[in-house]
Amino acid sequence: MVVSSTNPSSEDTSPETILELHQVHKRFGPLKVLCGIDLDLCKGQTTVIIGESGAGKSVILKHIVGLLRPDTGTVRFHGERIDNLSERRFAALRMRFGFLFQMGALFDSLTVAENIAFPIVEHSRAKRAAVERIVASKLRMVGLDGIQQKHPAELSGGQRKRVALARAIARDPEVILYDEPTTGLDPVRSDVINELIRKLQRELDVTSIVVTHDMTSAYKVADRIVMIYQGRFIFDGTVEQIKETTDPRVREFVEGRASEDVLRSLHEIEV
Repeated sequence: MVVSSTNPSSEDTSPETILELHQVHKRFGPLKVLCGIDLDLCKGQTTVIIGESGAGKSVILKHIVGLLRPDTGTVRFHGERIDNLSERRFAALRMRFGFLFQMGALFDSLTVAENIAFPIVEHSRAKRAAVERIVASKLRMVGLDGIQQKHPAELSGGQRKRVALARAIARDPEVILYDEPTTGLDPVRSDVINELIRKLQRELDVTSIVVTHDMTSAYKVADRIVMIYQGRFIFDGTVEQIKETTDPRVREFVEGRASEDVLRSLHEIEV
């Protein structure tokens, strides 16, 4: 199945394509992870990528921000090919992306304010007062203004994720990449993160790409869901469409059911 640019609505006006991956292949030694994937991502939409552990979801994100380069194929941003840029040029381009890492990746030795300010200070000449205003603004967006002087160890898991999200949007990115944003959180705190993903999409008009195993999260935040399986996309559609699909590989994943073959093999194992 070839995944192409789609608009879940039936309107004639097509949304602007902001990112394009074309026939991207990637292998690590003998392991083929991406087998010629095609994916066009539309401005202002939230696309959720699902799939089994090790299927290549995070590998796709790393190709988008240049942490990995394709063996063959191309990656384009606003029509410009970026997979062949020098590291220096790609470093400048990354400023247009925000990345929420799976475990937050906050600096334990820095305060909340210093964590959020880090990308601003590193990549601009903004004065201290301006940086403080930006930090407070981003913390307000995630509902945490007032905790600037705390350290990550003093925060709950959900609060750390929200601080990491505030840091991801510190430089007003065009695109936000979320790598398993609800991992390690209970259902209530997960829902807070889901609401924030939607809120930032509305208020910042960002394009969002969310990698997740959490189907509750996927259903809540997605405008579009794609599923990767054995290095290729086997589903591309809306929340309503994935709930109605009859593809057994997709159904097993979204329902959290092991296949009959897997269950049979478990019964055959001698204890």
